[in-house]
Amino acid sequence: MQINHAVLHVLDFDSAVNVFSERELDLDTRAARSFVSRHLLRARSAADNRLGSFAEQSAFAGEIKRYLFGEREFLDLSLDIAEFLSGELSRAEKLESSDVLIADFDDEDDVRWFAILLLSSRQAFMHEVESASGSTSCGIARHYAILPNPSQKVASYALVRASSLEVLYRDKERVIAGERRQVIPEGLLQCTEGVSSKEVIEQVSRVVTEVAEEHGANTAVALAAAKAAMVEAIEEDEELPPWDIVDEAFEDEPQLRDAVKQALRDEQVPERVHVERAQGRRAAVRNVKIRTDTGIEITLPAELAHNSEYVSFVNEPNGLISIELKQIGSIENR
Repeated sequence: MQINHAVLHVLDFDSAVNVFSERELDLDTRAARSFVSRHLLRARSAADNRLGSFAEQSAFAGEIKRYLFGEREFLDLSLDIAEFLSGELSRAEKLESSDVLIADFDDEDDVRWFAILLLSSRQAFMHEVESASGSTSCGIARHYAILPNPSQKVASYALVRASSLEVLYRDKERVIAGERRQVIPEGLLQCTEGVSSKEVIEQVSRVVTEVAEEHGANTAVALAAAKAAMVEAIEEDEELPPWDIVDEAFEDEPQLRDAVKQALRDEQVPERVHVERAQGRRAAVRNVKIRTDTGIEITLPAELAHNSEYVSFVNEPNGLISIELKQIGSIENR
């Protein structure tokens, strides 16, 4: 990752004093660089990022274009962003002191992004050393401006792809001036509200499972076929087209295929969603987990779970189900 610019502004609603930085962060220090890069990487790769696009009347879209074309300075734009967020958050029903981290960076694939992260401050206890009357004493003090750990997920942020102005964001609803809204997509960016790839994957998985159960099909096999088709689509062009996936997964089962498609229409699942390959390689997508009423749990790779050469589900005459695992070369205790 290459961080081109980064700055931190402080919105302290506990002391009612905001501090707007006049200089960029010194990223030559290892601690600062590690903190910033890890937060940017975590936001960039989050599975629950929502995809949005700027509305035609978005003022922010115009300003970010000016910046990317070299017509605005980084610090100048960052100050406008911090002042806007300060004005909005100061009218919130619940005041939350926050630091605003703004950065221009190139990710590991050399894609350039403009990032805005709202780092909510938290309270923490720390030791306090005092020297008085010739003696030293240690006490405990409460600190009100602790930044979130790099391993901690940030609740509110936005990433704008420089090449296409595509927006990835995550935010939470706040009550601002008596109105519930998300300050980053609705207020600052003025972009359309999208869905995350994680939500679509979970939605398709749930629909397939429910419809398969209604039609008396084996839910594990049906879900495995759908997930295998998802992984293949994501690996090919980083897109998730639910209808194409259903066609491929249930090509030989037209009734189940049509029922799943109708359920997807009823739930207004989008026709296509951008999903990065890193998301498709997560265990939640690539694997199918089975839990039996006897307490046995099995995790199966999706591409094998619907392949009868490796796994078969047999409906016994007594109404019970048997699971047979085949072509096993060795077994390892985990």
